[in-house]
Amino acid sequence: MIRSIKEKNGKPVEIDLTGPDGNVFNLISIGTDLCKLLNERRGNKYFDVAEFQRDMMSDDYEHAVKVMEKNFGHMIIMYR
Repeated sequence: MIRSIKEKNGKPVEIDLTGPDGNVFNLISIGTDLCKLLNERRGNKYFDVAEFQRDMMSDDYEHAVKVMEKNFGHMIIMYR
């Protein structure tokens, strides 16, 4: 089950990169939700959602995983 990131209760988001949750479209969706959530919590436009999405789609899958780690490594745990 995929829930809204707004339901997150302080626990890290866990993503199994070897399963269906690890596909690039799901990673983009999770990252987009995290961008929006952080923007809401900070009361400003901390993350440019469109720029994040462009970066995620600018190269291959490994690049997308690195972008997730760079931007949200403090909030997510990815497993291989």
